[in-house]
Amino acid sequence: MHNQSRLVLSLVIPVYGSEKVLPELVSRLQTTLDQIDCVRNSYEVIFVCDCSPDDSWHVIQTLSSKYPWVRGISLRMNAGQHNALMAGFAKATGEIVMTMDDDLQHSPSDIPALLDELARGRDVVYARFKKRMHASWKIAGSRLNDLVAGYLMQKPKGLYLSPFRAMKAAICEDILRYQGPYVYVDGLILSVTRNIGTVDVDHHDRYAGDSGYSFKKSLSLWLKMATNFSIVPLRITSFVGICFSGLGFLLAILLIIQKFTLDLMPIGWSSLIVTILIVGGVQLLALGMVGEYLGRVLLTLNSRPQYVIGETTGMQPSQEAPLRKAD
Repeated sequence: MHNQSRLVLSLVIPVYGSEKVLPELVSRLQTTLDQIDCVRNSYEVIFVCDCSPDDSWHVIQTLSSKYPWVRGISLRMNAGQHNALMAGFAKATGEIVMTMDDDLQHSPSDIPALLDELARGRDVVYARFKKRMHASWKIAGSRLNDLVAGYLMQKPKGLYLSPFRAMKAAICEDILRYQGPYVYVDGLILSVTRNIGTVDVDHHDRYAGDSGYSFKKSLSLWLKMATNFSIVPLRITSFVGICFSGLGFLLAILLIIQKFTLDLMPIGWSSLIVTILIVGGVQLLALGMVGEYLGRVLLTLNSRPQYVIGETTGMQPSQEAPLRKAD
């Protein structure tokens, strides 16, 4: 982040498939931000176009030429929502950094509520939605993610990790120290602070278009959380291996006892094959988990970039620094 020409608020918004939403989003942002006394005339909105397949980047360029507070970053390759956020964080100049989605499911009118809670001494504030307007599978997946995050990362109970969040610049700077290619912003936040607040807000229907967040991307994000911020999965596979080994030794002892008492050895290929398949499956699961960790370590050591910036628009001279990568 840049310390020169510090603004009050930097709003970082990843963009994917939202060319029809952006003009309305900018209009609502201006209406809301100009009504906040501490923010008026001291804010910027950084749109990070994550290699969107539509005409979003052209729309961002047009908006940037019309509004001096609109900045744009175009990523050369699709990096994912959290990696795109890192690109925006690296260019942000605000004392407060806020993130939200690009589809107007997060209402700009709720920004003052997050800022008020942050002003009470919090390091980070999350928006907690009263009722989510998402597909059932996505809500169920989010609840599972919430449970897993509570176990793997000791997430405070009741804290909902939403993409609508505000944080102090110091927290953002701590996050930017992470150089690996597999970014999970919420995991990075939980690794640097526990002084986190929440505010209840409404969740709205998507303004236009369809969500680009598929089941595959949700699964990828879950793996980032599970393997980047905890070794619990490895411990679980070790525990399962110990349990199966213990079961095997127990069965061996029982068979020896049976041999010397009844002299009847059980005959049955079905049970034997089932046992082999179960044990083999557990072994492959353990190897796959270890391989996932090793693969991520390899890509990190090879300095795979978090993102690759193609071009920018609307940036101030102090923001035109060398492009940040995971080096």
